[in-house]
Amino acid sequence: MFSIVGILLVFGAILAGFLMEKGNVLVLLQPSEFIIIGGAAIGSLMAGNPTRVLKSILGSFPKILAGSAISSAQYVASLKMMFTLFNKARKDGLVAIEDDIEDPAKSPLFSKNPSFLKDHHARDFVCDTMRMAITGGAKPLDLDQMMELDMEVHHASAMRPAAALSITADSLPGLGIVAAVLGVVITMGSLGGPPEVIGQKVAAAMVGTFLGVLLCYGVVGPLASTMSQIIDDEHAYYHVLRVVMLSFIKGMSPILAVEMGRRAIPAHVRPSFTEVEKAIRQRDESVGIAA
Repeated sequence: MFSIVGILLVFGAILAGFLMEKGNVLVLLQPSEFIIIGGAAIGSLMAGNPTRVLKSILGSFPKILAGSAISSAQYVASLKMMFTLFNKARKDGLVAIEDDIEDPAKSPLFSKNPSFLKDHHARDFVCDTMRMAITGGAKPLDLDQMMELDMEVHHASAMRPAAALSITADSLPGLGIVAAVLGVVITMGSLGGPPEVIGQKVAAAMVGTFLGVLLCYGVVGPLASTMSQIIDDEHAYYHVLRVVMLSFIKGMSPILAVEMGRRAIPAHVRPSFTEVEKAIRQRDESVGIAA
């Protein structure tokens, strides 16, 4: 939401300043310039990226509008979920959580955190790691390397749409120059005509450069930056899950493993010790475990 507000503020400030200087807004309405710059930008984006990246870019816009879903409340819910899972494993053995991780959608434990189940990568990240821990053949260091590799691959894949959008943003000023040059070519063909006609064509050519720079630094660039930050927030969330699981696998108690994870949460969304303790001390009647 803030991204849209910011973009509207950019356009509002530019138009307000232009009107204060007695500018004619109609001069800025040059459909041909929009077609040249917008069409060329979309074409270059399509030419430089596979279909899966283009689909990811389109699918990322709802996230950009909604903002990052990784909030302090989400961290608290996830830490509580992990505590319940570990407490059950410590009480009844690792085999006791096998049904939960084999079919998390039907698990009463995981169903308490719908946002976790909806995030298929986070769900698979936790379940696959704990599945390997249950087998007993993997050492903590090996599991840590597996989780690190999984996170690196996911982060690299998730960043490709943001990188593609950023490259497109960088190309917009150049495409604006292309549109301006074409406008100058048209203007040169009108030399000798009425001065007002030549002036209009020169103004239209300059609008091309204006639009290219504006779309780069005022629209597409900020959207790419927002997308990158959302991906970084998700990466930080997976890192917290990694810390929690590795701490428990190394032999720490559930409460200590959760506290290790809490310390790994970014400062701007890190819940307090009291908040986490209050959440995990609540009795979960569905699984019959008291913290």
